[in-house]
Amino acid sequence: QIRLVESGGGLVQPGGSLRLTCTASGFKLTNYAIGWYRQAPGREREGVSCIALSDGDTRYEDFVKGRFTISRDIGRNALYLQMNSLKRDDTAVSYCNAARSYWGQGTQVTVST
Repeated sequence: QIRLVESGGGLVQPGGSLRLTCTASGFKLTNYAIGWYRQAPGREREGVSCIALSDGDTRYEDFVKGRFTISRDIGRNALYLQMNSLKRDDTAVSYCNAARSYWGQGTQVTVST
């Protein structure tokens, strides 16, 4: 059974940092394209960053380039998203995704004073 579990969300002030973790079970992360999405209140879910299956290349949406870093630990079968210089607009539920088909339950990221 494929399962994705996110953790690491929370409340942080503007300019702060958070590190999200996605722990995978039931499959190997290296077998799928994997990534992070987010959904802000009243908005559609959008892609944030991913690791391509074909070449392991990392890709970022323009609104997080230079601030967020995606990485994975093959031994732990885990995916990470280091988020720095957070802005209020980054407030959203963040989701881990594999193969554009499998989703975690999400973790809330709130950027506020």
